[in-house]
Amino acid sequence: MKALQLADKGLWKEMKIEEMEQPTPGRGEILVKVRAVGLNPVDYKTATGGNPNWTYPHVLGLDVAGEVAGLGEGVSQWEMGDRIVYHGDLTRQGGYAQFALVPAHMVSRIPDAIPFEDAAAIPTAGYTAYQCLFRKLPFDLVETVLIHAGAGGVGGFAVQMAKQAGKTVISTASAHNHEYVKSLGADHVIDYAQEDFVARVLELTDGRGVDAVVDTVSRQNATDSLDAIAYMGHIVYIAGAPDFTKLKAFSKVVSYHEIALGAVYQSGDERAERDLAVMGDEMLAMMEAGKLSAMLQEVVDLNEVPQALTRLSERHVKGKIVARVAH
Repeated sequence: MKALQLADKGLWKEMKIEEMEQPTPGRGEILVKVRAVGLNPVDYKTATGGNPNWTYPHVLGLDVAGEVAGLGEGVSQWEMGDRIVYHGDLTRQGGYAQFALVPAHMVSRIPDAIPFEDAAAIPTAGYTAYQCLFRKLPFDLVETVLIHAGAGGVGGFAVQMAKQAGKTVISTASAHNHEYVKSLGADHVIDYAQEDFVARVLELTDGRGVDAVVDTVSRQNATDSLDAIAYMGHIVYIAGAPDFTKLKAFSKVVSYHEIALGAVYQSGDERAERDLAVMGDEMLAMMEAGKLSAMLQEVVDLNEVPQALTRLSERHVKGKIVARVAH
C-alpha cells in the first residue's frame, strides 16, 4: 500500500508517499480502507518531538474515515464495506495511508448521506469539544459559556454544540473571523488581539462572569480566563492548566476539568474507549439532521498534507482541513 511516511522525528515537512506493507487485522481489529483523514495540530506537534512508541518510518493521522476492508478474529458487529470513522491511537501507525487498523469497538458508523471528508473532520476536534461540554461540565446548570478560539476546530465544534444546547455563547477570534464564528452560533465574539476579553466578558454578563470557560489556547490564556468566571463556575482546558494560585481559596470556588482525549488509549478502560464511538455516533446524527457543520474548509491530496500542516502550524487556519486518500 501507499502511505505518507515520516522518516524520523522533526521531519514532518519532508514527508513523502512511499510503499509499505499493508497491515493485517488482529483479534478484535478492523482493517480500514482509508478514504479521508482529518488534519490536526497534534500531527505536527507529536511529529516534531516523536514518540517513544514509534518505529520509523511512521505514519501520522488520527481522524480516519473509510470502509471496512478486513475483519479480525472475533469481530462480528461490522461487515465488509461498512462506512466508518474513528479517532486513532497516536502511539500506533495512523491513517495517512491507503489502509489502517483500529479496534472494532472504537468506530462509529457513517450515515450514507455524509461524505467521508465531512466525517473525517470530526473526531479529534469534535470529540474533544463534546467531552468538554457533555462529559466534564454540568452543562445543564450552565447558562453562559466562553469558548476561546471559536474559528478553530475544537472551538468551532464547541460553539455549535453549546448553541444547540440553548446556551449563551461568547467566543474569541481574530476580527476577520467574527462573522464566521457568529455563523456557527456565537452570540458575541471578542477580538482577543484588540480587546481585553475579561473586561468584555464582564461587561456582557453585567459583571457576573460566565458559568463556564472552554480554553483551547494556552496555560496563560486559561489563567487569564479565571477572572472571567462567575462564582461556582467552571473551566475546561486542553492546552495547559491555569495557575490557580491566582484565585484566593474558598472565594470563587471554581472547579476545573482537564481534557486529554487521546489518553483514553493508555487508560486500559474499555468503557472509556467505547465512549469515543458513542460521541461519534451522536455527532454524526447531529450532522445528518443538519444541526452540525463539519466546518470543512479545504480538501487536499495526501501528498499535499505537509504543506497543509505547515499552514495549520501557523495558527491562522479556520475550520478543518481534510486529506482525500486515493486508491
